[in-house]
Amino acid sequence: MDKITVAVIGCGRIADSAHFPALSKMKDVEIKYACDIIESKAKDKVEKFGARYAITDYKVALADPEVDAVYVLTPNYSHYTITMDALEAGKHVFCEKPITVNYELSCEMAKKAEEKGKQLVIGVCNRYHRTVETIEEMNRTGKLGKIYHIYCSFRAHRSIPGLGGPFTIKAQSGGGVLIDWGVHFFDLILYILGGAKIESVSADAYSEMAKDIKSYVYRDMWAGPPVLDGINDVEDFITGYIRTDKASISFNGAWAQNIEKNEMFIDFLGDKGGIRMDYCGYFTYYTVENGQFVQDRPQYDIPNMYEREDADFIKAIRTGERTRNHIEKVLESAKLLDFIYKSAEEKKEIRV
Repeated sequence: MDKITVAVIGCGRIADSAHFPALSKMKDVEIKYACDIIESKAKDKVEKFGARYAITDYKVALADPEVDAVYVLTPNYSHYTITMDALEAGKHVFCEKPITVNYELSCEMAKKAEEKGKQLVIGVCNRYHRTVETIEEMNRTGKLGKIYHIYCSFRAHRSIPGLGGPFTIKAQSGGGVLIDWGVHFFDLILYILGGAKIESVSADAYSEMAKDIKSYVYRDMWAGPPVLDGINDVEDFITGYIRTDKASISFNGAWAQNIEKNEMFIDFLGDKGGIRMDYCGYFTYYTVENGQFVQDRPQYDIPNMYEREDADFIKAIRTGERTRNHIEKVLESAKLLDFIYKSAEEKKEIRV
């Protein structure tokens, strides 16, 4: 196999900012198709990143025997159908997070990839962030001792994305701030813990900040502007408590809160040391040595995590090895999201 030929399905924000730039730099990759139901978006990727053809029907790419792999970068609700079609067509698949809108369908996707003998990896990009890698190694080598509790906060001041559109329509997104932001936080936590298994979940979810779309005042709105006659039936705030076989986890997440701060961090509490990790940034390590308090904030290069995960996917196609974001290694994160939503809906603790 000389060059890996790929088709990118979905030419929106994550395609434009992350995967097209990464793939276009790879000498052993050819982007044959840029596909989007909005033709102008696909044509833009031909001009900007050298894709050979702009198409609006992804099945054209699936029918092409030259295509080795596809990137599924579409809205959440379509991940399942497009990925299953691609696997059935004998293609390797990179699917952006979340896997799909629920755990049951995620398991079906994993089963199909296994049956077809094809790679199926999920875009949980934080597993390739240097800070996450460093903390994972520190935990694995015992520098933190026993991590007994983790607290995570993914909270922003009035920034619901694309209010009224696909992000806030449950039938299309599967949920709100939890499935959009929380999936990244929980996935990296489970990864750092070394494959923790969920035991129980208790959660509450609220949709309070934009009950009236027309009167909602926002600080910023990516994926906007708001659709004033649209739908908002997902949570903008989520809170809860999780027990795993390795550590407990408590969390608060908000797309929008009436506190004018963005609070995006994770605290890892170990009996030998603790860490506060700034999301997508650096971390501070706290411990005691020789009776003295020690605080360290190491600085290091942070390579582009999208470039690294894409390179790992292309390598896996050649070698057959399972990457750190192979679907089988991400299913526990999908299960966790389902149980958080189930607990919030039923207003009770869920035991797995």
